[in-house]
Amino acid sequence: MSAWITSGRMYAVTPAVEAGWRMLLGHVSADAGVPLEFLSYPAPLPLEGLWRRTDLGAVFMCGYPVALRLAPVVPIAAPIPLAPWAGGRPVYRTNLIVRRDAPYERLEDSFGARAGYTVEHSQSGFNAFRHHLLRYRRPDRPSLYTSMTGNLIAARGVLDAVSSGRIDIGPLDSYWHLLLEHAEPEATRGVRTLASTELTPIPTFVATAGADAAMIAALRAAFLAAAAQPWFDSCRELLQLAGFAHVSAAEYSIYLDWDREAKDAGYALPA
Repeated sequence: MSAWITSGRMYAVTPAVEAGWRMLLGHVSADAGVPLEFLSYPAPLPLEGLWRRTDLGAVFMCGYPVALRLAPVVPIAAPIPLAPWAGGRPVYRTNLIVRRDAPYERLEDSFGARAGYTVEHSQSGFNAFRHHLLRYRRPDRPSLYTSMTGNLIAARGVLDAVSSGRIDIGPLDSYWHLLLEHAEPEATRGVRTLASTELTPIPTFVATAGADAAMIAALRAAFLAAAAQPWFDSCRELLQLAGFAHVSAAEYSIYLDWDREAKDAGYALPA
């Protein structure tokens, strides 16, 4: 392998934040002694195309496709969001957002409106939303919304669809939301969180499964030690990041349980 790539695509919410990831990953690469080539991979380029590459050195990947084995990868380390709801752990949730002037006070108030989701292999943009809605279905109410717009691709697609009034409610990755609120607050002022799903393991940096074990170990050690390095202070606020923790592929198996539960209930798609 001539070069291993790294990317912050999933959480590159603005150009400045992407530059922050580039800086952090450059430091991790240097600390690990593993040369990594930063790849900018902007939406709407499909993430599955990135994840299936055979030269992944440290690339963000959602835990649901990790569990689905959408690509052969090895988790390295996951971010710990700098947020009270994270509690110092590598977790996140899905915020169900509506326009700030929407008339809803509870999630149930939005039933009968128009909803949307990103893609079917997304945890925050699909699986978590479907799992959260499942508890509200009844035999006389198998569908909760009058329409469900799919393939909004990414978190920005959900935010834009809600902000513009194309849909009334949609799922937003809470770490992505946190990053954008901090970096570009005007972009989120028009929406509010109506409800949030439960906390689960956050997306992780992964390497291709065929990567050398010593390389993966060196990168993991560098990620886990990052918060104690002098250079980390320049990244902390911009990336709303407390540090990194190791997560195993097995920790994401909860997402398969949620998928099975929904399909067994005849709820393959949120509706």
